[in-house]
Amino acid sequence: MAAFPVLKTGAVAQYPAERTIRLATIVQEFVDGSEQRFPQLGSRLRRWVIRLEQLDDAELFTLEQFFIEQGGAFGRFSFTDLWDGTVYSECSLESDEIELEFESQGCGRAVLVVKENR
Repeated sequence: MAAFPVLKTGAVAQYPAERTIRLATIVQEFVDGSEQRFPQLGSRLRRWVIRLEQLDDAELFTLEQFFIEQGGAFGRFSFTDLWDGTVYSECSLESDEIELEFESQGCGRAVLVVKENR
């Protein structure tokens, strides 16, 4: 299985990065007005917004190739959480679009959103 690419510094992302944890609950309402609640997902799902700046051409190319190899949101890969170092083996990109910007030679930026799958 593929792994999310690391920068030439060895980091997965740069700060400020963003991580959210999603919990979903289903509410079953009965005719008498009472409710029963239970978890929809069974456990937490994580989502990371990876903003990268001052990337050189090789790093931008690596991210672009990774996106193409994954088929956008179709592919599956492992991702290392930058907060606690946990490797999540079942992740994908959230979108079929990638935001890559070439500001000048040897300087670019990218934004990717990684989500944990079940």
